[in-house]
Amino acid sequence: MKKTTEVDVVVIGGGGAGLAAAYEAAQLGRQVILIEKNPQTGGSTSWSVGSVTATNTPHQRKAGIKDSADAHFEDLALHAGPLAPRDNLALRRILVDNTSEMLDWLMSLGVVFVGPEPEPPHRVPRMHNVVPNSKSFAYHLTRHCLRLGVDIRTNTQAGRFIVEGDTVKGIEARLPDGEMHRFIARNGVVLASGDYSGAPDLKAELASPEVVPVDPVNPTATGDGHRMALPLGATVINGDIVRGPIMRFIPPAGGNLIQKLPPIRPIAKLIAWSMGHLPQFILRPFLMSFLTTALGPSPDIYKGGGVLINKNGKRFTDELDKPNFDVAKQPDRLAYIFFDSEVAKKLSAWPYFISTAPGVAYAYLDDYRRNRADIFHRADSLEGLAVSMGVPAENLKSSIAEYNRGARGLRPALEHGPFYALGPVKSYVVFTDGGLKVNESLQVLRKDGSVIDGLYAAGSAGQGGLLLEGHGHHLGWAFISGRIAGRNAAAVAAKRKTAQKVAHIMEKQA
Repeated sequence: MKKTTEVDVVVIGGGGAGLAAAYEAAQLGRQVILIEKNPQTGGSTSWSVGSVTATNTPHQRKAGIKDSADAHFEDLALHAGPLAPRDNLALRRILVDNTSEMLDWLMSLGVVFVGPEPEPPHRVPRMHNVVPNSKSFAYHLTRHCLRLGVDIRTNTQAGRFIVEGDTVKGIEARLPDGEMHRFIARNGVVLASGDYSGAPDLKAELASPEVVPVDPVNPTATGDGHRMALPLGATVINGDIVRGPIMRFIPPAGGNLIQKLPPIRPIAKLIAWSMGHLPQFILRPFLMSFLTTALGPSPDIYKGGGVLINKNGKRFTDELDKPNFDVAKQPDRLAYIFFDSEVAKKLSAWPYFISTAPGVAYAYLDDYRRNRADIFHRADSLEGLAVSMGVPAENLKSSIAEYNRGARGLRPALEHGPFYALGPVKSYVVFTDGGLKVNESLQVLRKDGSVIDGLYAAGSAGQGGLLLEGHGHHLGWAFISGRIAGRNAAAVAAKRKTAQKVAHIMEKQA
């Protein structure tokens, strides 16, 4: 017989949504167990850039910016564009009405932000960026959850729901030693298991076969919660909406300065102060170590003449069409961006940048030369560049010769040495937007709209048709929905506890 642990609330997933849910339930005095399959908490939240979009914040007030949740609501429709009719307006309202309080809450836990920065079509700057890095969220939330007594079980894989009648009563999970264990919740389970960007089968079923071979940013985002809920009658909304494939430079093998900084508050406050007071010539090298970590190349590089070369030294796509799809089909799913010295001159100043990070700065060719020597290649000849890239020289020479003979269309020929390449680049699925159908209390719903009693969902698992275009909305929804789901799951447990006590007293009196 499987061993059993009983608590008030069980949370599945230790990313931003799960940690927020666990915090809120524990803050209400409930016993909480959080199940996380990875060795540490963080999930996709720790893979993010770290932007949170919010209104009526201290940062906005300090900058003299007047803003409102209503304006944010309207601007989200502009971000959604042609997809706007598919948005869940009730959940959009919950998102915008809670961003200011959410940012205050995160700051009260020790998270530090800089900004706000503009991001059109937002009418005013709303994007707040965490410092020193996105691991700050999990660091502070985990610390506070532990202080509140949350039992965090890492390396523990959720398996299936335990259902009695029509009510979810808990889960079965595999412990680190391989043993199966039953975690019973007193009628409150929160599913915060993330998206399915790393699940080829779900991407094929819900999205498109084209994105199946595309690697995820977070390889452990495998849709476990979706798989657990679907047999109960749950349904996925907007499963076909996928952010990707998007090209990014591969991250440095050993990380960089920003990634290695501990996200403790004193360091974060020092960085925030520096960004507001130090001159750019001192600050820029520090910012660039962040910018050139694992960001995407600007499409303008290809418009200016850059071409994509695979590891066999061959050009394989029309760079002005949809090259991100074709990169995922190449050997090892890798490519290099090749250009000559004339294109390189353009990539030294605005408006021809290599990449950018939201609200921080632009990175040019010299920034990559200084900060990402591992992906920066330069040589006086094509043969020398091929050696640096690790590709066959003859194939590279013939590919560029064919391009110069006319395959380039109206773009300039690439014939002026020295020659350059940046890469490898890969195409990634950053996230999938297909979430389980939920109501405004974050209860999971069946396809017919009926409630699956005892089950809540938050974050990407509980996105419920909400569109989260633009930077900073996925993280915002993770924290906001997680807090709501955690509070509601805790409240259900409390109500049922009270009902049990009343029943017991009446039984005695009888």
